[in-house]
Amino acid sequence: MAAVFSSKMAALVAIFAVLATYASYAEAGPWLPAKATWYGAPNGAGPDDNGGACGFKHTNQYPYMSMTSCGNEPLFKDGKGCGSCYQIRCLNSSNPACSGKAKRIIITDMNYYPVAKYHFDLSGTAFGAMAKPGLNDKLRHAGIIDMEFRRVPCNYKGLNVNFHVEVGSNPNYLAVLVEYAGKDGAVLQMDLMETNKENGKPTGVWKPMHRSWGAVWRMDSDRPLQAPFSLRIRSDSGKTLVANNVIPANWKPSTNYPSSVQFP
Repeated sequence: MAAVFSSKMAALVAIFAVLATYASYAEAGPWLPAKATWYGAPNGAGPDDNGGACGFKHTNQYPYMSMTSCGNEPLFKDGKGCGSCYQIRCLNSSNPACSGKAKRIIITDMNYYPVAKYHFDLSGTAFGAMAKPGLNDKLRHAGIIDMEFRRVPCNYKGLNVNFHVEVGSNPNYLAVLVEYAGKDGAVLQMDLMETNKENGKPTGVWKPMHRSWGAVWRMDSDRPLQAPFSLRIRSDSGKTLVANNVIPANWKPSTNYPSSVQFP
């Protein structure tokens, strides 16, 4: 009996060890090799308009703080990688100006001309952040460098998920940008629930929205959509979040509608 009990305990220990490994991987994946370049102003956020192919706005401000990057297709993933967070570092062995310290960046744009399997075309700020103190410009002068990266959770301290109704939206066409999705960062699906015009209550029916481009999702309708709208988003790890009646009846294009929810 003791041998059987000992065997069962050993099996449980092995299972918990495997689970702990997966939990650790979920927090930070393994370091992988990549190439890094940079674009835009040396101390800027990349694009001149502080935007990018994901549709995010004001990437020079909190929470992005210009620590942004274009990703080639394995990172951008046709928009599915928008909002993903990574740690990046370059080692002194690849360039004497490299600090080797990890810095967190966010995918906000698309890299159309990759030079490697994984290619981060970083903002000038993010590229220089990998340098030793005082050697930011020296590192940027290298142009292309070897680096390492790994996926990490996003942490938008003090912010909940934000929904920005895009310009051009109207009663029959709704386009919504999803911002500040914490933890996984990337949103793989968004669904919309309308309000019943007759009784003013949610219909209870979720309708899938379609990715328009980047982190912008759209709903096309042959009739006027009935607000308020509830929105449901699913992250790339399968987590789901619901923002009830987050877009009001009197919604307007080019307007932010902050939610009261965030991924735990």
